Amino acid sequence: MSKNVVLSVKNLRTYFDGKEGIVPAVDGISFDVHEKEVFCIVGESGCGKSVTSLSILNLIPKNSGRIMEGSSIKLQGKELTTLGDKELCDIRGKDIAMIFQDPMTSLNPVFTIGKQLTETISRHMGVDKKEAKKRAVSLLEKVGIPSPYERFHEYPHELSGGMRQRIMIAMALSCNPKVLIADEPTTALDVTIQAQILDLMLKLKDEIDTSIIMITHDLGVVADIADTVMVMYAGNTMEFGNSYQIFRNPLHPYTRGLLDSIPRLDRQVERLYSITGTVPKLHKGMKGCRFCSRCQEATEKCKEEIPPMYTISDMYGENHQVNCWKYENTVGE
Repeated sequence: MSKNVVLSVKNLRTYFDGKEGIVPAVDGISFDVHEKEVFCIVGESGCGKSVTSLSILNLIPKNSGRIMEGSSIKLQGKELTTLGDKELCDIRGKDIAMIFQDPMTSLNPVFTIGKQLTETISRHMGVDKKEAKKRAVSLLEKVGIPSPYERFHEYPHELSGGMRQRIMIAMALSCNPKVLIADEPTTALDVTIQAQILDLMLKLKDEIDTSIIMITHDLGVVADIADTVMVMYAGNTMEFGNSYQIFRNPLHPYTRGLLDSIPRLDRQVERLYSITGTVPKLHKGMKGCRFCSRCQEATEKCKEEIPPMYTISDMYGENHQVNCWKYENTVGE
């Protein structure tokens, strides 16, 4: 039985005003996130991953960017793009929470950990200070913070990077959100702490029945935790499928290039593989496939026409989607 859709994003287009014109940072992507699913968005830096997450929470700077008309972001059927600031503030932190990349810049240095945790709990759960403190200390204990009562009264600079990230997880999960967005939450941590943080997130996901959108460029993390994977490049979706499809049968040349770039212990090579070229400068009115300038399989058609998203059924009958002209003759566009 298929799980219910918690978050639905359709034709999301987020544009910014640049010095040389309009920049389509996210240009028409669509996806669904289901109950208790780990949905991973992967791609190089600058491909639009973080802008996608900020668009879901409508945190795009209004003086330089905007979500374009026709975009749809629905949380359990409720359209978010048309909500006012007050309604969005009621949703942020409660129904959709986010763990940002650098906890040191996300936590306020002049307030204690306890103050920042209890503020979120009091704001969204309507409890008094005593009950908010009790819940905050319980959360600190749940995320593996030693001596939670003492840490409650400390400031962010007094904690290690791993502990600060655990605080961010506790804050994000404090109101039992339906969707948790994690924007590269383990980038600044060593591999041991990274593994602990990922295990903690998966454990808490099952405990409070939340869905996770994980944004990362680390395919090792994706292989370990993902149910569904969306590969992004230059604001577009290149490939979409479950974890097995992406890693065992990658269809798009860009996805294969990302996988070939991962160092492997079972292969001995003189030089590590890298995708040639650089991400193109985005501008409105771009022609053709965004990846064609770096693709060794590109044809003249790739340079002139934007490919549609083709749907291909795998050996198990599950849909695997790819944005590439190579699959023009496949059934099920």
